[in-house]
Amino acid sequence: MKKVLFLLMIPVLCLGQYTSIPDQNFEQALIDFGYDDVIDGKVLTVNINSIDSLFLKDKSISDLIGVEAFTALKYLNCYYNQLTSLDVSQNTALYTLYCDDNQLTNLDVSGCTALTDLNCYNNLLTSLDVSKNTALTGLNCGSNKLTSFDVSKNTALTGLGCGSNKLTSLDVSQNTALTKLYCGRNQLTSLDVSKNTALTRLGCSDNQLTSLDVSKNTALTYLYCGEEVKVIKD
Repeated sequence: MKKVLFLLMIPVLCLGQYTSIPDQNFEQALIDFGYDDVIDGKVLTVNINSIDSLFLKDKSISDLIGVEAFTALKYLNCYYNQLTSLDVSQNTALYTLYCDDNQLTNLDVSGCTALTDLNCYNNLLTSLDVSKNTALTGLNCGSNKLTSFDVSKNTALTGLGCGSNKLTSLDVSQNTALTKLYCGRNQLTSLDVSKNTALTRLGCSDNQLTSLDVSKNTALTYLYCGEEVKVIKD
C-alpha cells in the first residue's frame, strides 16, 4: 500500500516543482505569454520546460536567471534589454540566439553545441568563447570590445560579422566555407583571406591595412577595404 501511495505522489511532486524567476520583468513576460499567473518570483517548471521558442525583445529585463529551466528551448530572442550577463550553457537544444543591444560583459554559450546562429551585436563583451559551437553557420559579434577572437573551430561558418571591435588580428584560415566577412573598424594590420575562396562579400575598411591580396577570391562580388589599401587581384 505504501509503495502505491509513493508512486501516486510522484507526478504531484513533479507538478509542484518551481523555477526561480527573480527578475519581475522576465516573469511579467511569462505571465503575458500565459506560462505564469502572478508575480511571486517563481514559475511552475512544468509550464516552461517544453517551450521551444521565447521572444523577449524590449522587455526591460536585466536578469534571465530561470532560462536554464527552458530545457527544450531552440529559439531565444532577448534583443534590446538590460542584460549584463547571460548564461545559456544549460540550454543544450538552442540553435538560434539573439541577444543584441544589451550591456553584456559575459556570455556563456559553452553547452550550446547545436547553436547555428548567434547574434550578440552591440554589447560590452571583451571576450567570447565559441570553441564548443562547432555547428555555427552565422555569427555577428560586431560593436563589442573584443581584443582577440578565435573562430578556428567554427569551420561551418558562412557568415561572420566582427566589425567595430578592438581586434589586432583575425585568423579565418580554417573558415573555408565563409561567403560573407565583415571585419571593418578594428585594428587589423594584416588580413589573409587566401583560404576563403567562397567569399562573395568582404568588408574590412577602417583598419590599419596597407595591402590586401584577393587574388584567390574570384567569387567576390562586393569588396570594401578603403581607398588607402592597395588591393592585389592578380
